[in-house]
Amino acid sequence: MSAAQAAAGAPPHASQDAPLRAYIMAAGLGTRLYPLTGLTSKPMVPILNRPVMEHLLNLLRRHGISEAAANLHYHPDKIRAHFGDGSAFGVDLRYNLERRLLGTAGGASAFHEFLGGGTFVVVSGDGLTDIDLSAFVAAHRRSGGIASLAVKQVDDPSLYGVVVHDASRRIVGFQEKPDVADALSDLCNCGIYAFEPAIFDHVPAGVFVDWAQDVFPALLAADVPFFCWPLESYWNDVGNIEQYRLGNFDALLGHVELDVPGRQIKPHVWVGQGTQIDPGVRIEAPVLIGAGCLVESEAELIGPLIVGDGCVIERGAVLEGMINWAGVKTGRGSRLVGSILGRNVVVHHEAVVHEDAVIGDRTDVAPHALVPAGARLEPRSCVGADGFSGGSPRS
Repeated sequence: MSAAQAAAGAPPHASQDAPLRAYIMAAGLGTRLYPLTGLTSKPMVPILNRPVMEHLLNLLRRHGISEAAANLHYHPDKIRAHFGDGSAFGVDLRYNLERRLLGTAGGASAFHEFLGGGTFVVVSGDGLTDIDLSAFVAAHRRSGGIASLAVKQVDDPSLYGVVVHDASRRIVGFQEKPDVADALSDLCNCGIYAFEPAIFDHVPAGVFVDWAQDVFPALLAADVPFFCWPLESYWNDVGNIEQYRLGNFDALLGHVELDVPGRQIKPHVWVGQGTQIDPGVRIEAPVLIGAGCLVESEAELIGPLIVGDGCVIERGAVLEGMINWAGVKTGRGSRLVGSILGRNVVVHHEAVVHEDAVIGDRTDVAPHALVPAGARLEPRSCVGADGFSGGSPRS
């Protein structure tokens, strides 16, 4: 180790000449986002009409990380088909398919050789953030520890696993979803880590191992120093339907730094390539309309609103405060408020979809049908004018 590295506090076991690489945890099932994840893996769930993992790869590239690995399990072919070898997104991306889930840490062991040359970062393939990864890694290297965890201050610690640290930010304990009165910290674990290769000494190969449940407690028990780093920028784990909705609208409002697809035709209204908007359409910002869409006359688009690629909005339809995935057709005179529709959903003429309804991919809503507030419809459901056939009105 050079004198400069020593002065910077670099861990003696790290090679700072090695390229900084990333491990993306992308194997989860996304059960709390069901029915949106019925036919879609969680990293492929769209934020601003692009998979959340695509925004993550853009983040890695902006911070000079051009080599990454991802573990896969649920709908892996869709991830491979979209990202390929990563070259279209400016990264070299490789995969490992887990026939059985190995856990957040166990999945990393398949990439021991790839990641073991120096400091590496671990990120959740379904997390929405604009974290300054360069500053995070620099702070990690100064700490001298084997690991660093990005943490975020939260209003309600009972919803998260929280991190307890001392005056030097060395981690001294954890609490899993503590009652507010019992919480020793208001810093939640964001699932964003920086590690030295020696971390693999604490990750058994080929078995289920979790960073938070197994590895970090083992480091505490062995008195191995590791630290936390407060994240001041945006972070959302997209953990449930409400967080997913919030993440999309936060991105639309510019609260998180993401690339917005399309051109801005007026303040806070973006339109994708090849989209046709007929005269007489009312658009109230903020609104994102994807590529290849058709919006017919007298339709009303009231933000915050996101319309996916290839959607058709017929004459007089009203869409307000909602999210449409790609390929959705909304019939003439239909009304959709505060809902989320998966891919290729068809809402026929004069149908109504109420607040907080979530409709899985390829569902058909009949003419004049009503989808009640809070409904959860499984993929490929049918809703007749007289009620439900297939799926479930609420789960």
